[in-house]
Amino acid sequence: MNTTENAGLGIEAPRELADVRRFSHEAMATVFEVHAVHDDGRYAEQAAHAAFDLVDRLERELSRFIPNSDICRINALAPGERTRVAPTTLECLVIARHAFALTNGAFDVSIGTGLESLELDADACAIAATRRGVRIDLGGVGKGYAVDLMAELLEEWGVERALVHGGFSSVLALEPPPGRHGWPLTLSTPGAGSRVFATVSPRQTAMGASGVRKADHIVDPRTGEPVRDRVAAWVAVPRPRPAADGPRLAAAAISDALTTAFMMLPADAIAELCDRTPGMEAWILEGTSHAEPVLRHMGGRVV
Repeated sequence: MNTTENAGLGIEAPRELADVRRFSHEAMATVFEVHAVHDDGRYAEQAAHAAFDLVDRLERELSRFIPNSDICRINALAPGERTRVAPTTLECLVIARHAFALTNGAFDVSIGTGLESLELDADACAIAATRRGVRIDLGGVGKGYAVDLMAELLEEWGVERALVHGGFSSVLALEPPPGRHGWPLTLSTPGAGSRVFATVSPRQTAMGASGVRKADHIVDPRTGEPVRDRVAAWVAVPRPRPAADGPRLAAAAISDALTTAFMMLPADAIAELCDRTPGMEAWILEGTSHAEPVLRHMGGRVV
């Protein structure tokens, strides 16, 4: 099977998508891509590069590795101090706190250092600390958030038949190429020698993927213990309709966070979350070094 993949998600038979133009850009320690169908190739390229410029700006705000970024300043706060941040940084933190509550702390951008001790002031666009030592790393949600904003920008440009991804661990499928019901994607184990376990055809849907390679591990922030007996997890979250007001409902950011949490949450907790979230779908690959991995599927169908 001819696929383009990484991190457990990929495009099935990409050579068959002859009308799809692909544009790539390195940022946030990965490769972002825009796959788009448009009559004017030059226009599509300009739209993709505008989306990549947006990613670069977000990285300057959200990276903990860039001096004086919003996150660096937050991480340096002493008790009682506050700092102004960009609206996008505040919104990303709001989404991260929502994912923290949704997963009972299994997804935690502070890795157990005290996310709840940060006070978010939406009116002043500022963050205050009530305790010392909080360390924020938005790596588990920032790529998905960037993908959400990239997709919105492409739609503003009129490029609506597109798929956007950040390293194929955060994917957002907009309208599919002509003649297709959705974008043809595969779910496979990460790394070399990957095996395809399922195929899906999402449209107007975000998908996230997490997995462990040999010698890699994901740590549960609630216990500090590495994840065991789970090889990979995927989640699909339908993209909500745009709201006239209120916070952005960022499907790719949420799927980015949930797929990390699904590497450690019990299967019954994942199934319960899918049951009470219309359209949400999850797959978990369970196994050990001594047993063949088993794929479990929960929730609705991606269409």
